Amino acid sequence: MVKPLFLIPLFVVGGLLAASLVKLQTGEANLPSTMEGRQAPVVTVAPLGGGEVVTQADLMATGVKLVNFWASWCQPCRVEHPMLEKLAAEGVVIYGINYKDKPDDAMGFLTEMGNPFAKMGADSGRMALDWGVYGVPETYVIDASGVVVLRWAGPITEDVLANTLRPALAKAAGN
Repeated sequence: MVKPLFLIPLFVVGGLLAASLVKLQTGEANLPSTMEGRQAPVVTVAPLGGGEVVTQADLMATGVKLVNFWASWCQPCRVEHPMLEKLAAEGVVIYGINYKDKPDDAMGFLTEMGNPFAKMGADSGRMALDWGVYGVPETYVIDASGVVVLRWAGPITEDVLANTLRPALAKAAGN
């Protein structure tokens, strides 16, 4: 016969697992950021694919912009890519930071999926550290003065776009 005391750890682990799943389903799993409300860190990227390279001056330019960390090997990046394409088609300026990727793989990804980025660059990991990136994809909303309004860790879904990103874009625009 099993003693009831041996079942306690099983119930505790099961309860923690259930709570984690609920948080993931309700979208409350996004990690807090110390970057929000602060000046965006320095942009330090290498050229990628022969296009224009994103610079610090771009972050300080007028208007709202997004900085999106992504990689070709990142499956959630594929999931969010249609949302980035949608935002770019609406005129939202998106700067792409390719994270720890092979240049040929990164360009192949963009050839296959489309390129929503106004400018981009490749990061070996140093810039991501400065920005506090936990993993890809990760997106930052930057206002006209270069201040981080929002950091979103994880893929941008329809729900995230409607309920998190669009309000942050409006806030960054001063609306």
